[in-house]
Formats: sequence, C-alpha cells, structure tokens
Amino acid sequence: MSTPAGEFYTAERWQNWLDRLRDAELDPEDESSARLLLNLQDDVAIAVAKIVRAVDDDLDDEDALTELRTIRDIVLGPVDIEDEETAMLVDGVQTSLVAVFFSAEQYIVDGVADDDDVPSCLEQAVAAEAEEAFDEALQLTGNAGTQVIDGTELDITLLDEFEYGLVTEWTNGLDSLQSALSGPEVIEE
Repeated sequence: MSTPAGEFYTAERWQNWLDRLRDAELDPEDESSARLLLNLQDDVAIAVAKIVRAVDDDLDDEDALTELRTIRDIVLGPVDIEDEETAMLVDGVQTSLVAVFFSAEQYIVDGVADDDDVPSCLEQAVAAEAEEAFDEALQLTGNAGTQVIDGTELDITLLDEFEYGLVTEWTNGLDSLQSALSGPEVIEE
C-alpha cells in the first residue's frame, strides 16, 4: 500500500510550531513554555507512532522508512530561530526525537531487539555514553525503543538514576513515543 507523501507529517506543520515558538517568550522554568515544547515533541512522536502502527496494519516497510526519513529530515534539520535560548530549547527537543526516529526505523527493519530488557539497555547506553561511545549508546537506546514500540512499558523514573546527558534526552523522547503509542491525542498546531 502506498501512502501519499505528507500524510503523516509535513514541513508546514513543523514550521507552524517553530513560528509559534518564535512568537512565544519561552522560559524553561515556566509551565506553559515547558508544555509548548512537550507538545511539539509529542506531535512528532504521534506521527512516528502512526507510521509504525500503519506498518503493523498494511503500510509497506519501504514506504514507511521513506516517510520516517522525510519527517526526520524536516524535524532534525537546521532551525532558523534568532533567540539563542529558544534555539537551544528546540535543539533539546530535536535531540530527544533522535531516538524516536532511530527506534522506529530499527523496529521496521529488524523488529524488536530482545537481547536485554529496557532498563538494562538504558543502563548500558549510559555506560557507553560515559565512554563517549555515542553510536553504541544510541543503538542501545534504540533497542529499548523497539521494545517500547512492541508494548513494553518504559518507567520514566529510571532517568532519576542517570546523570543528565544524551541518553536521558533520548529516553525522554521514548517516553513521548510511549505516550503516543498508548493513546495518541491529537496535538493542535
């Protein structure tokens, strides 16, 4: 089954979010600012969840991968925001979404990684990050992500045990993906 380009997410949708962020005076300590950034992240995670679920139904793997890569290129591309703090906050959202895309692609190509459970994968990812083995850390986080896609629950309180870094950012993205998979609410642009 072929899906029309842009059915899941569009550059215009991403741009609408960026325009909204440019107009807002973001303060990371402010609840409404944090909610806006989380909604941005969740909106993309919902699109990814829809693609994964469409593959489980009848979307061709190659079409799904093409759609994922298109969305990834839109979302992870350079952002033109002059305010440095806002740009930094958007960069944090983009970093969180790296693991969402990686996990979805891995799930479609290789299925569920079941060598270790989610907590073990994330603990190993943190250890790899500490050794500056970032590709390995992302792979391990992606392994956890495939399990989340398959229905294993991610206990976000695991993050309390980890030092802040890439793996905690990526795991935050997986939490958005988990929410999107469990009952995606439509996020208004």
